[in-house]
Amino acid sequence: MISRKVPCRTWLSRISRRPEACLFSSVPPQPVPPLANTLQGYLSALEPLLPPDEISHTRRMVQEFGRRGGLGPKLQEGLEKRARVTKNWIADWWVQRAYLESRQPLPVHSSPAISLPRRDYNDWKSQLVFASKLIAAVLDFKAKIKMGQLPVEYMRGKPLCMELYPLLFSSCRIPGPKHDYVAHYGRSRRSPTHITVVRNYQFFQLEVYNSDGSRMTESQIHAQLLRIRSQSWKTDKEPMGILTSEHRHTWGEAYNRLLKDKLNKESVRLIESGLFSVCLDSPVMRISDEKYASRKAAQILHGGGTFSNSGNRWFDKTLQFVVGEDGSWGLLYEQATAEGPPVAALLHHILEYCEKPDPKRAPIVPLPMPKKLYFHIDREIKWDIEQAKQNLDILINDLDVNVFNFKIFGKDLPKSYNMSPNSFIQIALQLVYYKVHSEVCPTCDIASQRMFRGGRTEFIRSPTNQSLKFILAFNDASIGRQAKLQLLREAVDAHSALTERVINGHGIDLHLLGLKLQAIEEGLSIPKIFMDTAYGLATHWKLRTGQIPANTDSVMCFGPLVPDGYAVCYNPQADHFHFSITAFNCCEETNAEMFARTLKETLCELQELLQPAV
Repeated sequence: MISRKVPCRTWLSRISRRPEACLFSSVPPQPVPPLANTLQGYLSALEPLLPPDEISHTRRMVQEFGRRGGLGPKLQEGLEKRARVTKNWIADWWVQRAYLESRQPLPVHSSPAISLPRRDYNDWKSQLVFASKLIAAVLDFKAKIKMGQLPVEYMRGKPLCMELYPLLFSSCRIPGPKHDYVAHYGRSRRSPTHITVVRNYQFFQLEVYNSDGSRMTESQIHAQLLRIRSQSWKTDKEPMGILTSEHRHTWGEAYNRLLKDKLNKESVRLIESGLFSVCLDSPVMRISDEKYASRKAAQILHGGGTFSNSGNRWFDKTLQFVVGEDGSWGLLYEQATAEGPPVAALLHHILEYCEKPDPKRAPIVPLPMPKKLYFHIDREIKWDIEQAKQNLDILINDLDVNVFNFKIFGKDLPKSYNMSPNSFIQIALQLVYYKVHSEVCPTCDIASQRMFRGGRTEFIRSPTNQSLKFILAFNDASIGRQAKLQLLREAVDAHSALTERVINGHGIDLHLLGLKLQAIEEGLSIPKIFMDTAYGLATHWKLRTGQIPANTDSVMCFGPLVPDGYAVCYNPQADHFHFSITAFNCCEETNAEMFARTLKETLCELQELLQPAV
């Protein structure tokens, strides 16, 4: 019988912080799951998605792969050996395959945006005051990491790996011909002491430490931002940052052309090596109050287009804080360095810091002028920029973003019925997809692997036999309420149990990827199970989901993984949920607005199932 105990949620939930002065806590190595368990889990994940005859074909193929003396056990042995001699047997492979080998543009397809609640101002003066506070807050967070004062995070009494935190700063993705790599400039002997500020498409190097090594105060930073504003009036400057929005191969070629010029190379290196970037945006284009939240999230995600703020981005940069003139703000981050949890912890620190007054007086010392970064643009680079502008606008116009606040109930409702809120929402999303498309689809819910040294993320495959049974019964008038309620509970419990296994290092997707790459490593042919149509279908993620809990009304936003898919992010609060839904307009079958409307209706129906009207 599956336990009905509410499990840990996937990202930051139930994570506690203890004030040890040690950043690198002792965490165990990531286990290589037993081969038999993974193969059985793979077949179980396929059952809701495939007809019985196709399952039978795949089962025979899987059994052949896993038999004693066969290819599977040989590759498993290779992975176990790899696990003994590496810090993490899968993390480097995962980062390479999931991020660095992808050739798609970073905006929309890869880098997530986090949209924060609008600040209470609507002019450039307040924009710069808040930006100064934000910069000071981030520097304070960085100082805590350096001094070993960042509390170690725990989940279920077990420490979590903290080693990604220092890598957030002075890092940048670099385009390459076949795959990218990440440059970590903070590891150099002379660690960078500047950030990059961009306004009106113009980049500035801003030193944020005084000559004695102390951090600049908020008032010092504010004085420097005023100087930057005075140097960055709207001109006919080319939006150099647009180049970073291109297809990675195209950007890689333009990057090499750009760096042939000494001036360009110096400017690019200063952007790449900066601690982080701050984008001072013009206001979000406003159509109606109803669509403002969606527009705001979209602007942080991609800049809003080449006639808006897309030129104020360097999409390769790990951390880009966006501060709008209208009070909009948020963060865009590149995932090859780190996924959600460290970024969410950073934002939590910023929000706490922003509630405090400026703790320091500004020393009366002359400050060096912020350095404007210049570029030499020849005919080829000019053509690259024009192509990038066209391609980015096409991508932006193709993406439908729908952000809304569901206020009828929040996570307290499923919790009151001893159900995991995350699993409850996952079942709701499965039901919504079925209502809209009359089928269940491959769905990945993201789970952290930070219980293990160097752990990154793993997928929870949300469709289960139990969720399928509930979905098919939901609109069946011949099935009574109590029976449906029991099926809902069984579906939620099945997802919760799956979550437990994945968090404990027994998911299937990292292991399957490892087996495939181990075969390539050993010079073998790719095993047949990975050439099977079932595997192609099972990894065509039509529904990409992620729960990003936060103590404020923020919402994460990213694009679908496949052209005919959706991406759904949600932030559960006690009495409401924040959702963002994206889909591509070029696909006639998908529609973000339709999905959002159906989700609202479905959540109300599930509330009625749990709490029938008297």
